[in-house]
Amino acid sequence: MLTQLKQFLSTSYTAYQAVENAAAFLRGKAFVPLGEDGEWKLERGGKYFVTRNGSSLIAFRCGDGPYKIVASHTDSPCLKLKEHAAQESGPYTRLNVEEYGGCILYSFFDRPLRLAGRVLRETETGVRAESYVSDFRVTIPSLAVHMNRDVNDGFKPDRQVDLEPLLSVGKADLDEILGKHLGYDLFAVPDAEPFESGMKGDLLSSPRLDNLTSVFGSLLAIADDACSGNCLAACFDNEEIGSRTRQGAAGDFLKMTLLRIAAAKKMKEETLFALLPQSFLVSLDNAHAVHPNHPEKCDPTNRPVLGGGIVVKGHAGGAYTTDGLTSAVIKKIFTDAGVRFQTFYNRSDMRSGSTLGAISLTQASIPSVDLGLAQLAMHSAVETMGADDFGELVKGLKAVYASKICMKADGAEISR
Repeated sequence: MLTQLKQFLSTSYTAYQAVENAAAFLRGKAFVPLGEDGEWKLERGGKYFVTRNGSSLIAFRCGDGPYKIVASHTDSPCLKLKEHAAQESGPYTRLNVEEYGGCILYSFFDRPLRLAGRVLRETETGVRAESYVSDFRVTIPSLAVHMNRDVNDGFKPDRQVDLEPLLSVGKADLDEILGKHLGYDLFAVPDAEPFESGMKGDLLSSPRLDNLTSVFGSLLAIADDACSGNCLAACFDNEEIGSRTRQGAAGDFLKMTLLRIAAAKKMKEETLFALLPQSFLVSLDNAHAVHPNHPEKCDPTNRPVLGGGIVVKGHAGGAYTTDGLTSAVIKKIFTDAGVRFQTFYNRSDMRSGSTLGAISLTQASIPSVDLGLAQLAMHSAVETMGADDFGELVKGLKAVYASKICMKADGAEISR
């Protein structure tokens, strides 16, 4: 299982490649692809998936009863190329980029980066989007300590000056490299192979742990034949920039998919509306582990550790969707299935991050819990997690999909 994850991480450079790889995985598990622009004919017990923009995907199983939904995101912080990106700079050519999401910027220096995303090609009938991964690497060279004596006393990168990857010595034409095209959505992304570390090999480090571990975990779980009822794995793009795109959680992708499933089943709209408050949504995005060098940055009593199992996240301000009821439901499911879990809250004097759960609920109002895996160096070019925690995540998600969950106004009915 960890080998499969490492392969997914190493080849899913951007949301476009993540969805491409997810679709290939699902086809291999006999899931049938659907198009948003075509008619849906669904069979009871059928397995399907649909994509939007080439960067978001929803997989689902047709069953009965309330929905069990796991929502994650396909994008990760990186550097996005602007148009006319190649620019001459003295004897060099650099790439004009802008920050995508909230990166730990210093971690992107002096690392192998690869250009990836999609290129738009002209066809006889219009335009075609084509997945693209460069066959070369670039890097962002640091300024030597001899030329910046204060570098270790608080270096703050200038996003326009310091972050431009070096494309070549001499003049280089990016359009010539890409071939004839009408445009592109390209990113400079970390190109490091996932690796296990620690004396016991109990740590896994890789780019894009946040949040491709969640994406791939949900795919492995929904492909398991122990799933029962209506199960969905929703993988959205653009969480790192607020989700407010048509392929993000604030778009209507989830809502329209639920409506179309209902329509294909000839379900009355009123029946669907009654099912939603009985349904259960897992917002799945990684969490902060207690840092070995800075334990003071964590809450005094809710301190997730690497290798401690799935993290249940809470926040009084609503940054996470977990409440007492949904927390109790997921903890019962995990306990009954023998899944290890722990809890996360921010320090009360620190601003919380957020995830896609609360945004998804604006489109489909469903009782929800926020979960994730504990990790270090979130939003770095290379992040670190407990190697065994991924197996625990898949085990927990399988337990969710295999359970019968019916949320009530004053509790929930749960059975296997």
